[in-house]
Amino acid sequence: MRSSLITLLALVAAALAQSEPFRPQFHFTPEKNWMNDPNGMVFYEGEWHLFYQYNPAGNTWGHMSWGHAVSRDLMHWKHLPLALAEENDVMIFSGSAVVDWKNTSGFGQDGKPPFVAIYTGHYTKKPLQNQHIAYSNDRGRTWTKFSGNPVLDVKMADFRDPKVFWHEPTSRWVMTVALAKESKVHFYASPDLKQWKYVGEFGGVGARGGLWECPDLFPLAIEGGGTKWVLIVNINPGGPAGGSGCQYFVGEFDGARFKTDHTATLWADHGADFYAGVSWSEVPKADGRRVWLGWMSNWQYAEKVPTHPWRSAMSVPRELTLRRTSDGLRLVQQPVAEMLKLRDAAARKFPGGTFAAAAEWLQNQTNLSPLLDVELSFTGMTAKSAFTLQLHTGSEEATAIRLDGGRARLFVDRTRSGKTNFHAQFAARHEAPIRVPDGRVTLRLVVDTSSLEVFAQNGETVLTELIFPAAGPRRLSLTNSGEKPRVDGITIHAIR
Repeated sequence: MRSSLITLLALVAAALAQSEPFRPQFHFTPEKNWMNDPNGMVFYEGEWHLFYQYNPAGNTWGHMSWGHAVSRDLMHWKHLPLALAEENDVMIFSGSAVVDWKNTSGFGQDGKPPFVAIYTGHYTKKPLQNQHIAYSNDRGRTWTKFSGNPVLDVKMADFRDPKVFWHEPTSRWVMTVALAKESKVHFYASPDLKQWKYVGEFGGVGARGGLWECPDLFPLAIEGGGTKWVLIVNINPGGPAGGSGCQYFVGEFDGARFKTDHTATLWADHGADFYAGVSWSEVPKADGRRVWLGWMSNWQYAEKVPTHPWRSAMSVPRELTLRRTSDGLRLVQQPVAEMLKLRDAAARKFPGGTFAAAAEWLQNQTNLSPLLDVELSFTGMTAKSAFTLQLHTGSEEATAIRLDGGRARLFVDRTRSGKTNFHAQFAARHEAPIRVPDGRVTLRLVVDTSSLEVFAQNGETVLTELIFPAAGPRRLSLTNSGEKPRVDGITIHAIR
């Protein structure tokens, strides 16, 4: 009965998606046209606001403006009208938004705090980028561009992507902004969001083989207690899987200067398709989480992915923490808890046993939903252990996740994942380092119509990958090429 129900659900989903076979079902996408970086992410009065780089005129990059959507649970999104539109030869590039609780800007009305968006104005007829602001007094539904724009102009062509937050110790606003071609970020301070003063810079370390873009800076809780500051710097090209990627630094920030604890390059995501990662502002202290998401694509091939009339999706929202490891503090990501509510109640479970028994059990789990949340746990991994988990999406299609204990590496191979011939760089195998200090391995796979997100070791190692498989039911298989670990459990959840 359970198998028949899931098969029926898969068939219904396939029928609904015939005209848009790769449309994600639980990842955010625009209704139509092109989307890239998430922007202006802010929480207010129960709504998670997501603005994003958007082309209202077509399905490739251009005419950049801010699209807008809101959600009350981070999973179901309501599309709203265009928020900030290109005009007067100035595109609306990436930036951030805040709730000006103290009305430092003077934009508030009737005793209520205004929303203030801080974004890069990109001039289409001259090589110039500078920082602008706009404000809203109706929960972000309509916006007024500040008559005094730009509020920060250093006469540079590649000076962009301001992320602004209120720094309580110094009682002022702080802006982190990228000098893209110089592999630097600068810090500015302001009492009112209108007047900005340079206070410090950061650079000279990490990955510097491409443009630095979309920075973010925030304090982050450490598992087990404590807090450190994290500086996010996205880079294109130069990512770990080729093309664009998202790096991070852990350290201290005093309101003007950031000092990193390390010089090695650390990647938030080792897959090909996580870029412009940025976190929500103004999340209530009662919630206490740092939540972010990224643009689920790669500048190598983003304009060529085989979707229409929309192009691009966001990753699932993820909660961030830091974890103490033998190598130092490392970023940890987990899908937000709200995603658990999407799981179908009738999970398929393997209670634990030998590797061979688990492989046989998986072989019998046919007609899986195209939308999956899968958890696996292993013990007894050694340097001689290696296994491969495959997601099969057709008679000849499979996306492979391989763990090599000897090399301490996790691989995702999408060379046979489905439609791959739309760009020469797409069909590839990507890898990430993975720590297995006690022989234990956990994997969580989040599978949508056209994406795979792998969270290993409880979110310590993450790979995000686009895939474009044939429609229809899925299945999983498990094989080994070394010593066999024990499989402590497998749980397969269909996503509603």
